Amino acid sequence: MYPSWQKERSRLGKWLDLHGRSQEWLAEVTGISNNSISDLCSGVTSNPRSATRAKIIKALSQIDPDVSASDFW
Repeated sequence: MYPSWQKERSRLGKWLDLHGRSQEWLAEVTGISNNSISDLCSGVTSNPRSATRAKIIKALSQIDPDVSASDFW
């Protein structure tokens, strides 16, 4: 459980935290809006379009070449 002041994180959000990357970094390298990345990292959006998933996986694979969409969705 998270403290009331701390937002809950999706698997994507937790991955970014673990690897020291910000949501802003992900938005910048993917071209996806900050609001959309925020929704994905908080779990508000749980099933992004395939093009969005592909952009995110391409960006994350710069950090971890073994990352896959099934890790998050």
